[in-house]
Amino acid sequence: MKRLFAYALISGTLALISPSLCRGESGAEPVTTDASPEAKELLKFIYRISGHNTLSGQHNYPAERDEHTQTAYKAWGKMPAIFGKDWGFAKAGDKDSAFVRDQIVGELTEKYRNGSLCVLCWHEVPPTADEPVSFKPAKDSTNTAGLHSVQGHLTEAQYKELLTPGTELNQRWCAQVDALVPYFKKLEQARVPILWRPFHEMNGQWFWWGGRRGKYGSAALYKMMFERLAKHHQLKNLIWVWNVDRPEGTSLKFADCWPGPECVDVVSMDNYHEFKQSYYDDLLKLANGKPVALAEIGGNLSLPVLQAQPKWAWWMVWAGFGLHGDETNRMQAIVNAQQSWSLNEPEYRKAIAPLRQASGLSSEAQAH
Repeated sequence: MKRLFAYALISGTLALISPSLCRGESGAEPVTTDASPEAKELLKFIYRISGHNTLSGQHNYPAERDEHTQTAYKAWGKMPAIFGKDWGFAKAGDKDSAFVRDQIVGELTEKYRNGSLCVLCWHEVPPTADEPVSFKPAKDSTNTAGLHSVQGHLTEAQYKELLTPGTELNQRWCAQVDALVPYFKKLEQARVPILWRPFHEMNGQWFWWGGRRGKYGSAALYKMMFERLAKHHQLKNLIWVWNVDRPEGTSLKFADCWPGPECVDVVSMDNYHEFKQSYYDDLLKLANGKPVALAEIGGNLSLPVLQAQPKWAWWMVWAGFGLHGDETNRMQAIVNAQQSWSLNEPEYRKAIAPLRQASGLSSEAQAH
């Protein structure tokens, strides 16, 4: 009896001491069936740091390699831990080119092996067009039937057709997504886990995929992407990051485009304005224990906000932001804060050792 009591006491004490560790080991299974060891370890790492540390991050345009990461390093004094990229949509030679994907695979592989975590999004081509497309519709364009831009709108009938298996728009969309699979497979073969953020800012109406409720809405489109990549193509290296914009100026509430916990690993928000506590609280409620992140920010984040909202697992500055006037000072204060981890922090490099080992890499990343 004494032995049983002692065991119970020790178990209870351990649970009180390290709830985040227990959660990280048992509650961090990816939504992807039979996820790769490195994907599993990446999500465990995100769970472990949640509420304790926040990773710095920087986005880079598809064709501009790591230009903005290097600029951020020079401006802030520390190398961002998160390396962000977009699969691209534009013509060759454009900063958003859709024709540099092999190069992107090489960059992500190199950055990951050097200790960075990799985030990918995609300004996806609408199913009414072929790559390349523009970012905004032409000013004189009123032809939504042949939308050729990332922004703009499909008709209700087109959106329903897109989400109906076997239709022309559905088949076009499947082919467009399938064109990315060889690049995802190369990353999977290189044992690079990806924080994958499809259909970002889906509560807003500015991108063709966003701002729609109901059975034939934005949440259904996200689910269709999950089904296509995780189940049909059985990609095992993706951690699924669901994303919304701040609720002001959008047509949907967070819950209006929530696809369900079964296809979301991390819940994230983009914000280029004020960081209201209500945004954070509402997102935490929706996440229901899943990690949360600031997937895109400008130079608007501040240390007091980060201290008041400690569960952001990472933030990522979009290319061209965080470098002007007071922005630089704020970013320097954030990256120098105790809870912030950048690429060269010894604590960060020690913490990612299990992830590196799961990827078949040496436990110690090279210092840069």
